[in-house]
Amino acid sequence: MTAAEISRIAGVTRATVSNWRRRHDDFPAPSAGTEASPLYDLSAVQAWLRGRGHTSAASPTEELRTALRLLGPGSGVAARLFPLVAATSRRTPEELAELAALPDDRLIARAEKTAEELPAAVPEAEPVRYGPDDAGAVRALLGCVREAGAQAALDVLAERELDEGAASGVYQTPEGLARLMARLLPAAASRVLDPACGSGTLLAAAARQGARELFGQDSLPVQGRRTAVRLLIAAPEAETAVRVGDSLRADAFPDLPVDAVLCNPPFADRDWGHDELAYDPRWAYGLPPRFESELAWVQHALAHLEPGGHAVMLLPPALAFRSSGRRVRAELIRAGALRAVVSLPARAAYPLHIGLQIWVLQRPEPGGTDRATVLFVDGEGEQRDGAAGTPSATGTATAGAGSRGGSRSRRSGSSASAASSATTSSGSAAPFDWEGLSERVLGQWAAFTASPDTYTDEPGVARAVPLVDLLDDVVDVTPARHVRATAADIDPAALVRHVHDLREQLAEQVAALASASASGGWQPSGASAREWRTATVSDLARGGALTVLRAAPPGTRGSKGSTAPAVDRPVLTAQDVSTGTPPSGGAVDLHADAAQPVAAGDVLVRAVAGSGSQAAMTRVADDRDAGALLGQHIHLLRPDPARLDPWFLAGFLGADDNIASASTGSTLVHVTPGRLRVPLLPLEEQRRYGEAFRRVYELRAAVRRTADLAADTAATLTTGLTAGVLLPPDTLGSPDASGIPDSRSA
Repeated sequence: MTAAEISRIAGVTRATVSNWRRRHDDFPAPSAGTEASPLYDLSAVQAWLRGRGHTSAASPTEELRTALRLLGPGSGVAARLFPLVAATSRRTPEELAELAALPDDRLIARAEKTAEELPAAVPEAEPVRYGPDDAGAVRALLGCVREAGAQAALDVLAERELDEGAASGVYQTPEGLARLMARLLPAAASRVLDPACGSGTLLAAAARQGARELFGQDSLPVQGRRTAVRLLIAAPEAETAVRVGDSLRADAFPDLPVDAVLCNPPFADRDWGHDELAYDPRWAYGLPPRFESELAWVQHALAHLEPGGHAVMLLPPALAFRSSGRRVRAELIRAGALRAVVSLPARAAYPLHIGLQIWVLQRPEPGGTDRATVLFVDGEGEQRDGAAGTPSATGTATAGAGSRGGSRSRRSGSSASAASSATTSSGSAAPFDWEGLSERVLGQWAAFTASPDTYTDEPGVARAVPLVDLLDDVVDVTPARHVRATAADIDPAALVRHVHDLREQLAEQVAALASASASGGWQPSGASAREWRTATVSDLARGGALTVLRAAPPGTRGSKGSTAPAVDRPVLTAQDVSTGTPPSGGAVDLHADAAQPVAAGDVLVRAVAGSGSQAAMTRVADDRDAGALLGQHIHLLRPDPARLDPWFLAGFLGADDNIASASTGSTLVHVTPGRLRVPLLPLEEQRRYGEAFRRVYELRAAVRRTADLAADTAATLTTGLTAGVLLPPDTLGSPDASGIPDSRSA
């Protein structure tokens, strides 16, 4: 390891490492490298640091990455560690700590024995052998599984193997998107196939929705192993079968009928087998053009479905309008196979520069009901509308919620290393309100499937379009082309009344904002900034000043099928922490360890944040939150009120510098709560700081509410003016203080 890596794991500067080398004769000597760039033995450095009381400042995932890198390219240790992840996921933290403390020779022997527990479900599973040089990586893996979870360790191993291999363009599907796609399937779907399964995120999401038989195939062996291990972790009692190979050329399940297909296939693949598969019986809707590989995947999915079965696929937006695919699109529409198209905002998933689409397809049933319409949902409105919303036919506003399955192999040339470094263990591209988007989409889909003939369009959100209107010269199925922005029958008087209501709410909120920002009494600390001794959250927890309930990613419950449990309480989400709103989540948002409900006075810390995000990272639970269950991606800290003031704790923990020093990641920041630091101050002084932090939080919340109301008002006025139901104020008349004519004159 380099001196820079020593500084990272020790939590010091490189200058400090240089001083250690000069001042301490027992500092480990370089074991490789050059005089200008020396390299040090990791185990020797760690032993030296432990001897001087330096705990590692690196996260468990970073320590695992370092251990794998030190073994060098071509070692193959990442692939050999896959079965150990599956086996150790069933061990308790105490058992993992005991195993990691063994001497190297005994550790290697125990690791090999433990890895033998791997079921045959993992593709290409063979007896695993570890050598003495692997001890550091095995020990780092055990620490990562113990501290960060088996899924985080699995993602690090896959990232390393993809970097070493010849794969190009591997992108992960965000967890929120995978969950949305799985929820678009019927509740009765039990047998689910993903023919391009990647990291297995989509199949794991299907398991959480109740699927009991899971089938996956991927062209990359590392992705096949990754999916198999992920499913063993997330759905240990489900029946799984994962195979390696090209699904289009060499389908591993040629005679398998399933209830549903979930798929995030390769995009823009020009070598998908057009010539050799020209007479394939799967092309029931027409031969896919050479440059429309996605239409081959669509028909592959339909061919695997039972009559009436559903396929939900993530596809590029150009597929909806490219002229080369017009004939196949037309046949899908005529047959009633295309049921819905949902557009997503850009940056919701990779590639980040385009807004992808979800296609919902259904295999026609012989003699089944003729389908007369296709549903289009404009999910991009999440990004355009934000919290402003758009007026409905009655003049009321529909609020938006804009604000984070498997990875798939892209054959379009994007580098795997770039993709893997940009993605995160949770598979997310950027902080994104998936729950808001899911509510927008799933509500429309449920209403449409319940009664397609009587479905009522929602302006700016969704519209059911007759098939005959789609079968024109273009056959364009882009949602933005078909979803009407506004209703055709807005009541002018109702809209004016709504504008006046918004104006009154906005005036009240502006007054509240002014009050929140007017609190004075702020004084300088003196000629220079205060300095104080600090302690980490881990130190405070060991001393009994607080307890920590660690957040865990989705899919770690381990129950059969991993279905969302029935809950009779609301769930507090990470979005609620940022916005200060009451608990708004449901069963699918539930934390993996939610046995302990939230109590008033608990300090809530978001586990994930976007780089440069201005959203609040911490807040204190109040009476509205009491009794709620803990959602995913939240760390809960329960301070002893006799020793720590909650708002004091929340304020210092949420400081930008504190979050940055206790985090890893670039596009997404993952917070390690034990590394956050808190000043050691008397309780009375803590309370003074706590009251100040509480005021600051209220100011932030007031700003957000005011901005939301202002945007809602502006959007409503714009819609009214452009739809012809509002008249501009008469500058020669006597408009009221808002500049809006009185509703009676309107």
